[in-house]
Amino acid sequence: MGRRDVFVWNFGVFFLCFLLGFVQAAVKTYNFDVQVKNVSRLCHAKPIVTVNGMYPGPTIYVREGDRLRINVTNHAQYNMSIHWHGLKQYRNGWADGPAYVTQCPVQTGQSYTYDMNVTEQRGTLWWHAHIFWLRATVYGAIVIMPKQGTPYPFPQPNSEFNLILGEWWNDDVEEVVKQGKKLGLPPKMSDAHTINGKPGPLFPCSEKHTYAIEFEQGKTYLLRIINAALNDELFFAISGHSMTVVEVDAVYTKPFSTESILIAPGQTTNVLVRANQAAGRYFMAARAFMDAGLPIDNRTAIAILQYKGVPNTVIPTLPQLPALNDTSSALTYNANLKSLNSPRFPCNVPLKVDRHLFYTIGLGINPCPTCQNGTQLTASLNNITFVMPQVALLQAHYSSLKGVFTTDFPDRPPTPFNYTGATFTNLQTTQSKLPRLSKIAFNSTVELVLQDTNLLSVESHPFHLHGYNFFVVGTGVGNFDPKNDPAKYNLVDPPERNTVGVPTGGWTAIRFRADNPGVWFMHCHLELHTGWGLKMAFVVEDGPDKDHAVRPPPKDLPHC
Repeated sequence: MGRRDVFVWNFGVFFLCFLLGFVQAAVKTYNFDVQVKNVSRLCHAKPIVTVNGMYPGPTIYVREGDRLRINVTNHAQYNMSIHWHGLKQYRNGWADGPAYVTQCPVQTGQSYTYDMNVTEQRGTLWWHAHIFWLRATVYGAIVIMPKQGTPYPFPQPNSEFNLILGEWWNDDVEEVVKQGKKLGLPPKMSDAHTINGKPGPLFPCSEKHTYAIEFEQGKTYLLRIINAALNDELFFAISGHSMTVVEVDAVYTKPFSTESILIAPGQTTNVLVRANQAAGRYFMAARAFMDAGLPIDNRTAIAILQYKGVPNTVIPTLPQLPALNDTSSALTYNANLKSLNSPRFPCNVPLKVDRHLFYTIGLGINPCPTCQNGTQLTASLNNITFVMPQVALLQAHYSSLKGVFTTDFPDRPPTPFNYTGATFTNLQTTQSKLPRLSKIAFNSTVELVLQDTNLLSVESHPFHLHGYNFFVVGTGVGNFDPKNDPAKYNLVDPPERNTVGVPTGGWTAIRFRADNPGVWFMHCHLELHTGWGLKMAFVVEDGPDKDHAVRPPPKDLPHC
């Protein structure tokens, strides 16, 4: 081969690689028009806030490595912001979405383009409104396909379906919340659970409101399951069919078979299902998990799995769901979750910890002169009820604005106590004038133990950390023992998530590397508790140079 031939061959290889890179790094653009639409469920019609008139909203399809641009135009009467739940947004908190944390909301008649890169992530995530309780109807799936030519680390499915679990209120959700605030009590619970916005045949007027999927005998299907419910952890099962869990929160897991899954608000789970049963119709069902004895919507949402060629007259069978308070099933299921930890998808859990944090989760009662009973229910971390600012925290941090927040959130509770055993008479929490944040050094490793308490009541809490995945290295029932419990940590293949459930009357330990500068929200993903103040934020400092610092804000960033 002569020099010219070598040059031509090298140039051809370079050009092919360039083309492949171009194909892999596409720009995907979506337009989201936030608009009000009349929708009927359970014999009740009402106006709801939607994206593009759809309930649930449109699915975003993107490939790992793509750039994603979503232009949101707000035609509704409420301020709006949208969170892309689980996307890491490296150095790009401006696109994360929580109102008054990383941005001011998009006001009526205004637009904002969320511009983000999908880097080193693949799988199922989701998007939802992140202001008020508007995510009751403003939500949808995000499907991130692997890079072109990269196979799944599990058998290739023949087809796939998205199943988004949610809640439905017959009344206007924002009015329901306002009424609860006036009373200082929890608002009225939902009237139904839903699967892809439909409650199913156990509810009135649901002939048209039952979701169905079709299977072909002998084929394998991937179900992308998302819990978009506001306040309920849910069990999910399929009559006559087992499921193989292969991914949670867009991270591959060691596959395991199960008859039911537990999925908390904010979480996603991918399962494989084989069409290996007698041709027929089978119910898929979702029902609440609540082992703290608190009131909850215990009604069952139903969808139908129907084999091809089977007539609609065949009556489906119901699956065996765990009982409402089946703690054992919940703990066993979560204990089975392990990261894949393969050479291609390693589990890089931090083994050395620079910063140890211990946060107690509590409910409380504070004085409220404007409330009907003179008091209001509240919630706290380390006895601090978070106060929302009037200016976005990330904007204040980036611009070095004074008087917006402080960085003195405590690393541990003010006074140690018997967290899950004692009963208390003083249930008042601390509310500062300004939000209290925790400052974290760039690239430091953090271990955070989240401890449930018996302040008012023990309860399971799903916690979501924005801007990061973390490793769930340990969990247990009762009080965390700092001397003995760390020895039981899984530091080999712990599950990697963005949302984790803290068990009722128990604790969960997570680890992460703080390599994403910015202001990142952490909160309970039960909307009721978030509204009561069960939230905080981390300020992760910039790194050593501009490539490890928060990017400049976009020109169209909304103003407060």
